[in-house]
Amino acid sequence: MGEGLEALYCEACVHERTMVSSGYTSSGYTEEPHKDRDDLRNVRAMLPYVWEYRGRVLLALASLLLAKVANVGVPLVLKAIVDALDPGRHPGLVLPVALLAAYGALKMSSAFFNELRDAVFAKVRYRAMRRLSNRVLAHLLDLSLRFHLERKTGAIFRDLERGTRSVSTLLNYMVFNVLPTLVELGLVAAVLLTRYDLVFALVTLVTVLIYAWFTFAITDWRMNFRHEMNRLESEANTQAVDSLINYETVKYFGNEGDEVRRYDRTLSGWEHAAVQSQTSMSALNFGQAAIIAVGVTLLMVLAAQGVVTGTMTLGDLVLVNAFLLQLFIPLNYLGIVYRQIKYSLADMDLLVRLLRRVPEIRDRPGAPGLVVGAGGVRFEAVDFAYQPDRPILRGVDFEIRPGTKVAVVGPSGAGKSTLGRLLYRFFDVTGGRILVGGQDVRDVTQASLRAAVGIVPQDTVLFNDTIYFNIAYARPTAPREAVERAARLANIHEFIASLPQGYETVVGERGLKLSGGEKQRVAIARVILKDSPILIFDEATSALDTRAERAIQKALDEVAAAHTTLVIAHRLSTVVDADRILVLDQGRIVEQGGHHELLAADGLYARMWELQQAEEGQAGLSPRGGLRG
Repeated sequence: MGEGLEALYCEACVHERTMVSSGYTSSGYTEEPHKDRDDLRNVRAMLPYVWEYRGRVLLALASLLLAKVANVGVPLVLKAIVDALDPGRHPGLVLPVALLAAYGALKMSSAFFNELRDAVFAKVRYRAMRRLSNRVLAHLLDLSLRFHLERKTGAIFRDLERGTRSVSTLLNYMVFNVLPTLVELGLVAAVLLTRYDLVFALVTLVTVLIYAWFTFAITDWRMNFRHEMNRLESEANTQAVDSLINYETVKYFGNEGDEVRRYDRTLSGWEHAAVQSQTSMSALNFGQAAIIAVGVTLLMVLAAQGVVTGTMTLGDLVLVNAFLLQLFIPLNYLGIVYRQIKYSLADMDLLVRLLRRVPEIRDRPGAPGLVVGAGGVRFEAVDFAYQPDRPILRGVDFEIRPGTKVAVVGPSGAGKSTLGRLLYRFFDVTGGRILVGGQDVRDVTQASLRAAVGIVPQDTVLFNDTIYFNIAYARPTAPREAVERAARLANIHEFIASLPQGYETVVGERGLKLSGGEKQRVAIARVILKDSPILIFDEATSALDTRAERAIQKALDEVAAAHTTLVIAHRLSTVVDADRILVLDQGRIVEQGGHHELLAADGLYARMWELQQAEEGQAGLSPRGGLRG
């Protein structure tokens, strides 16, 4: 019984039914429940999403109660029909038309009120899921970069899906399964107590209590297998997502077989746990069936004895049997209901904990918007570390005067890209301060700061949408002419026009259908369209070849001419015209000045220049030593 009848019972839970039957359940969770979980507090946190439509909630509950009253009335009318048709009691039989009509009306009423309940409550359930999903996404976008760098995308989206569905699942099982069963049990017990010997009600209640105890005990034991199944399911899902996200890396190293074997090892553990879960479910189902069979048999023996002794009629026998069938059919699902409620409470706990997670970077209360002014930027003795024991920047101090261009160069890992992240306030400095227009970036709103800063990141990631969408993302309300102008300045308009779908070409997930240089030019077009007073170019031409770099460098210079610009570069040839060049090494500024001034100093910059010039010279030679044609 138990879970085997779920498909007949949970009309409103198509998703849950499908996943359970396939061995997966959206109501499972990825980890053991937290020991300090407060289910009551979590439920209270979700109530506002449901109570918005309190009128619908109350109407649905009223429909529920009316459906159960009609359901309990059916066996009573059936008893009267049987007694009316008993030739031993009524020698001259007459068709009990009124009773038959009442029987049909009650059956129809029960179905009507059940469907009315579901129809009325659908708006409540799905609106709650919609509002909660919106809040979760908004909260995730509000969380700081550190959280997103550390997250596992596949696992977190699986948990979010389960968490938002937990509200619907709890409502479905608690309000529409548990409460109706309790109401029906109370009504049946009241009828048995008022119409028959006390023993009938006692046998029924004892059977229900033993059934519930057995179901809860076995279900708690089984949940260990379900926990392991869901943990391994999420782990396998994360591995598969990582493999697909890193598709090119997998191909570079020919590790397709290793990825499949790693995935299969996790699925092997999941398979073992799934088999144990299914075996224990069979034991649960048999135990439930045995308890019900014993209880029903005892009650039928008592009823049959009453008929034989003349204290009960055939109608009474039919009534008792019908009551037991109506009562024990929903009890067959007690294991499912109990398990799903526990899973849903655990899923809800994960979601509530996520929503309670405080963003690392927050606006101060009453923080004003940034007044950019001329747009000058100053780093004052800035220290920063991603981890306390691993400092990245140490006492970095420099100024970018309004309308000038400052370049930062240095070896890999020197902390160059971190400067852009701090200016954008993805992280807060651990020492010193950053000023924009004379205002500490920690004292103004993040939205106003980021509106004033445009960035071309080192690793350009695009939305799986059209090229037009990805460029216009910087300013969605911009006219098409402005979008195309930005593309022309970024030297990508001709390429886009040559595509069959032009600007409507879909770029694929993370921009996979475009080359690295094409993605970078889309990013440059995007920042041109944003037209912010402060610009950050973080290796903005790193994915371009020499010819494309030269073609676009002029455009970048034109864009940066009237802006305060920070250029983070590895290729020194792209920053020779900077107003000032900072050389960063191990988190410290070790040299600064103009290009020729730094060459004359014969320090780290000069050595880097010589090395890159030699590399470019080698790249320009053919394998035989001649120049390439």
